[in-house]
Amino acid sequence: MNTEVATFIDKMQTMLNGFIALLPNIILALIVFTIFFFVARTIKKVVRNLTRDRRQARNLGMVLGRLAQGTTILVGLFIALSIVIPSLKASDLVQLLGISGVAIGFAFRDILQNFLAGILILLTEPFQLDDQIVFKSFEGTVENIQTRATTLRTYDGRRIVIPNSELFTNAVTVNTAFENRRLEYDIGIGYGDDIDETRRLILEAMHQTNGVLETPAPDAIVVELAGSTVNIRARWWVAPPRRIDVLDLQDRVLTNIKNKLMANGIDLPFPTQQILFHDQTEATDGDRTRQREGWPAGKGKVPQSGSISSSLKQLAEIKAQQHGSERDSEKHSLEEKPTNEN
Repeated sequence: MNTEVATFIDKMQTMLNGFIALLPNIILALIVFTIFFFVARTIKKVVRNLTRDRRQARNLGMVLGRLAQGTTILVGLFIALSIVIPSLKASDLVQLLGISGVAIGFAFRDILQNFLAGILILLTEPFQLDDQIVFKSFEGTVENIQTRATTLRTYDGRRIVIPNSELFTNAVTVNTAFENRRLEYDIGIGYGDDIDETRRLILEAMHQTNGVLETPAPDAIVVELAGSTVNIRARWWVAPPRRIDVLDLQDRVLTNIKNKLMANGIDLPFPTQQILFHDQTEATDGDRTRQREGWPAGKGKVPQSGSISSSLKQLAEIKAQQHGSERDSEKHSLEEKPTNEN
């Protein structure tokens, strides 16, 4: 037992002596790695500051800054390990990194996928910082494009974090990709209104609205003959195409169009429905042997024409007969009752 204790103490003493011998190297390695770490952060900030005022190069600056930071930290780690372990060779480190990379790739596949997608987004620039985009049911302003996810600020003051792999593999609408944007709205007028006059009034209202671009020029086209309206689509262009400007200009355009049409007697009808009764048809209205207004004629039978007044008259006669029958029954019951009492 004493021999085992002595052996254990000797091993601990040897390990402690080795650690004390390596302590200066460990301290020097930590100092070197710390220096490289802060140098990497400084390089990242310098690259980002150089491209901050250039909107087109901002994303590229973020990529280069992060790559420079990662490369600098990796070099610092290699030098620190070489100081602690002088026998460590570059080939050994590369082999270790290769094996570790495969293991990490399987364990963090989704994270690496988002990372690569973020790098591609930053390089290809399908959208940039401060762009307003629509992704599935989310819409907002791009706040930050990180290597793992992209953050949006919604118009009602919320933050949405979207994985980069989702953005890279799905359709994204960029509302601020170009300087101008076309807006449109369908306006329904009555079938009795003059289409050319209505189109002229709509164009006049749009031209009189501050903010509507003269080039490209606004227009108004008939797009649908609906159930109760003739739908005319008003289209106009706005710059810049940001959400607040779009909503403000749409409010003013639609207000001017509505006021202009109402002032000139153009009808803006509510949705209406027309109900056809079979007994309202005329006997001479078409071929009565065929189905009319959804009523089948039947085999060898011709639907007869009628009117609502005649139907109401027949209904009143039926009701009168029912009331007469009820009164006769009551009278008969009263006549039988005294007879039974006697």
